[in-house]
Amino acid sequence: MSEHVVEREIAHEQAFVDRVHQRLEAAAVSAHALAAEGHGRARLGHEGGLVERDAMVFQAARRIAALDAAREGIVFGRLDLRDTDRRYIGRIGLRDESRESLLVDWRAPAAAVFYRATAQDPMNALRRRVLRSVGETVVGVEDELLDAEHAPADMVVVGEGALMAEISRARDRSMHSVVATIAREQDEAIRSPERGVTAISGGPGTGKTVVALHRVAYLLYTDRRRFESGGVLVIGPSPVFMHYIERVLPSLGETAVTLRSLGDVVDGVSGVEHDAPEVLAIKGSARMRYVLASAARDFVPGSPDHFRVFYRDDVLTLDPHSLGRVRRQLLANGQRRNRALPRVQQALIDALWSQARGERARARGRDEFVNEMLGSDEFMDFVARWWPPVDGAAVLSWLADPVRLRRYARRRLSDAECALLVKSWTDRPDWSVEDIPLIDELRYLIGDVPVLQQRYDPLGDLADDEVHEVSTVADRQLVAQAKPSQRIEDDGFAHVLVDEAQDLSPMQWRMVGRRGRYASWTIVGDAAQSAWPAPPEADVARAEALKGKPLHSFRLSVNYRNSKEIFDLAAQVARLAVEAPDLPEAVRATGNEPLQLVAEEDVLGREVISQVRMLLGVVDGTIGVVVPVACRTESRQWLDGLDRSRVSVLDGLEVKGLEFDAVVVVQPGEIGTESPAGWRTLYVALSRATKRLVTVSTERDWMAGAASARRDDGTR
Repeated sequence: MSEHVVEREIAHEQAFVDRVHQRLEAAAVSAHALAAEGHGRARLGHEGGLVERDAMVFQAARRIAALDAAREGIVFGRLDLRDTDRRYIGRIGLRDESRESLLVDWRAPAAAVFYRATAQDPMNALRRRVLRSVGETVVGVEDELLDAEHAPADMVVVGEGALMAEISRARDRSMHSVVATIAREQDEAIRSPERGVTAISGGPGTGKTVVALHRVAYLLYTDRRRFESGGVLVIGPSPVFMHYIERVLPSLGETAVTLRSLGDVVDGVSGVEHDAPEVLAIKGSARMRYVLASAARDFVPGSPDHFRVFYRDDVLTLDPHSLGRVRRQLLANGQRRNRALPRVQQALIDALWSQARGERARARGRDEFVNEMLGSDEFMDFVARWWPPVDGAAVLSWLADPVRLRRYARRRLSDAECALLVKSWTDRPDWSVEDIPLIDELRYLIGDVPVLQQRYDPLGDLADDEVHEVSTVADRQLVAQAKPSQRIEDDGFAHVLVDEAQDLSPMQWRMVGRRGRYASWTIVGDAAQSAWPAPPEADVARAEALKGKPLHSFRLSVNYRNSKEIFDLAAQVARLAVEAPDLPEAVRATGNEPLQLVAEEDVLGREVISQVRMLLGVVDGTIGVVVPVACRTESRQWLDGLDRSRVSVLDGLEVKGLEFDAVVVVQPGEIGTESPAGWRTLYVALSRATKRLVTVSTERDWMAGAASARRDDGTR
């Protein structure tokens, strides 16, 4: 096809996009006018005017935010139908000056044909066109002829197809929204029933994450009141991954979503680094829930174990035995520690009064004794030190005491396992990712302190002369976005999305499950990529978290990310390490076979540097260097002088869910043997590249270890 024809088609689409942007500007002006009118209602001088102001300004603010988010590539699709109708698909819906539909929102039922039509079932569509834009400028179009039999003879068809164009793009550090290139099997998952659990499975490169994020946007579109008011929680494996995807939902016009990595799910605490594999396996095990339950009922370290008071003719004493009896009484019937705080004084006073035998004490009565104890600084100080309010992080720190931990563990953990846990908590100054679900479990076991929660006032930190500038509900919400929020009830989310779900430990499933007791769910994963060493144990915890919810399962079968040459190598590892892995079909070949290099130990770093420099000259986008955990720091030093905006050094867990134009896997055999799930982790690493893959190893046959690992794999 001549360049002139392509340029003519682009110019035609540019004219339409220009018209859309004109309407977008008009809509923005209208929204700002609505906001101004809303502020004017405050001058009416009565409460009704203030209510109208808040409602109008709030709606205007939402509309302005949606319009701003949609500007980048607002028009991305066009359908030519058999009845000569032409339908443009975009990130939001717009009407023209006559209130006729100008642009169809991609989530609307009218847009479904754009994703679902195939050459086998064109659904009345002749041609599907994808528009590629930079800012407001159309830079290319890609067509797919769906119904050649009924298409006009002069219908132009440009390009090799939208999906192939999408996967040929250079990757930057953020995942791109590929809403324009959703295949039919992906679209069915996006539009699955909103109730219950939508489980999306598939191998590497099948678009699971993008589909799941588009499902969130679709749910917000179809039932905004429910999902926006209840909240949507998106959980991913790491901060790197969350940064990678954070642009996708805003690019679809959705900002009412909470993004959290597994180390940031619990308010007030955060974990970034992972524990060593042998420690990770202990902390994530379901056995830990019983260890933590014992800790939650124990006495506070350093708390007093004796109280003595002389009252009238009696000496009243609280010794360790009687205090233990009071503690068991306070925690009877599953009562939570912090929830028992209001009853502690009374329980201790009852225990003391039961010892009073003298006539003088009995003659004055119990009420006077109570008043005297409540007025005693000594008694009140004892109460405060014996039963203080505690939080989950504080209780978890008690387990660093080996004597306490062995007592809590009883026969559930071996002495060697207890030693590993104690070392992990004494050697590390901060919490690990695997500590966060333990803190959450304890937080649940001990309960919230039963005091009136004071709401955060977003105006509290403003100077007096600034307060009048922030005066509406919408304004307050915008100010509050800059402040950390505390969710007292974690089960209030309306929808929970869990990506890389196959990696969650039993304790992480318990943590995530609390956030979605009454929610609908989207679960994304692939068992063959699991980093958790005992998947059956995690499956039990997952079933408990999702108990009673109907299941809708979808499998994605096409690998759009990897070339056939790259995925063939990754699949070899998968077949050796995992029994019957779910392997997708790679749909494109490039002729570039993976480069497998062997280097001597003393020149390993130089070889890696050489290969990264070579790849920087071959591909336009990003390069991932995947290394064993043990040499992560050293590997980053090797690459200090290179362009870090394009080169990332990551270990096998950090690379989860990411993709790069090129990948260098360093010491693949070591990655395979560094944990019980190491070969599955290596499979993930080898399937991150879209164009080029290089392995650099000091072993000539690093793949030999995968076969023996399969015999010891915890999945069997």
